[in-house]
Amino acid sequence: MTRSTIAGHLPADPQRRRWLRAGLTSAAAVALAPAAGSAAPAAPVAVTAAGRTTDLLRLDLNESSYGPSPRVGPAVQRALVEAPRYVSAAQLQALQSQIASLEGVAPEQVIVGEVLEALGQHLALSQGAGGFIYSVPGYGALVDAARPFGGRAVEVPLNARLENDLPALLAAIAPDTRALFVVNPHNPSGTLSPGAEFDRFVSAAQARTLVIVDEAYLDYREDAATLSAVRLLRQGQNVVVFRTLGKIHALAGLQVGYALVPAALAGALRQRGVGGAHAQNQLSLAAASAALADPAHVAQVRRSVAAERQHWQQVLSGLRLRSTEAAGNFVFVDTGHPHAAVAAGLLQQGVRIARVFAPYHTWVRITVGTPAENRRAQQALRSVLAQLGKAQGGAAA
Repeated sequence: MTRSTIAGHLPADPQRRRWLRAGLTSAAAVALAPAAGSAAPAAPVAVTAAGRTTDLLRLDLNESSYGPSPRVGPAVQRALVEAPRYVSAAQLQALQSQIASLEGVAPEQVIVGEVLEALGQHLALSQGAGGFIYSVPGYGALVDAARPFGGRAVEVPLNARLENDLPALLAAIAPDTRALFVVNPHNPSGTLSPGAEFDRFVSAAQARTLVIVDEAYLDYREDAATLSAVRLLRQGQNVVVFRTLGKIHALAGLQVGYALVPAALAGALRQRGVGGAHAQNQLSLAAASAALADPAHVAQVRRSVAAERQHWQQVLSGLRLRSTEAAGNFVFVDTGHPHAAVAAGLLQQGVRIARVFAPYHTWVRITVGTPAENRRAQQALRSVLAQLGKAQGGAAA
């Protein structure tokens, strides 16, 4: 349908028009406003072992419990009037220019969107079958997207400190390597590769293949600007830096992020249609622009998460559990019990944690939430571990 045809099919509903003119009080109201005659959506619930229901605490996907910038709600509300319209090239260019100014790159080097999968497909299609190197366990979106088009996963285990094994990653580069993908801070371990060492690694690797650095969790570091690989991209190195606004900016439900890309690769991606205006939507662009314009909110969330992450580490230390020195908004801890048992026990108490990350079958990843959420999760963890300990002791007897 054309725009005029779509507009012609909109119902002439005076009540809906008044509602749109009146606006909504927040982005949450936009997302949760029920349709006429329907009930409000129910909060997720979990069923306990005793058959009782409780609100489900979702600490599994590293979403932010702190919510987006207070500027986001009004920006989304204003963008509603443009919801019937496709995103224009001028609107996209405005966001690209905003991001470019923040990152110190040229606007044409900014590709807007959650583009890792599209990037993996492009590299496999344009360069032919070849290897995609990444740390395991790890985030495999880019590698998985390349597989159907000839991409071959080259898996490199983490080192003994559960960090990206930089020497092993570098040694894995071969003549047919299409890209080296590294997440820093790493997911799921949360470990951060040391700055100077990481810089040397990226500089050496990019001379032999494209290096893609996913910095989804780097904003949780106060010194993020001095650690980001975007500094190497500015020097002309063969480096892509990816950021998502689904973590510290709390826009996971709007699926928006961006990549900072060498100019030649950016042009090739656009020719394939990646990151074009047609791939965007009005509400995500408005939310992204507002979120990026509020560094004070990011700093506040960073401080809150850092304090809560430290408290988590104190709790885990008190339980005498081994954990990593995580730098993101989650902890990664060895409970000493099978992941399935711990996860099931927590879920019975209304707490959902991340999936298992092989080969770390006794480790669990738990998102850092608000203070109240963390207290609830910590109490549930104590309870589950006590139950498993008793069961283990009884079996041994």
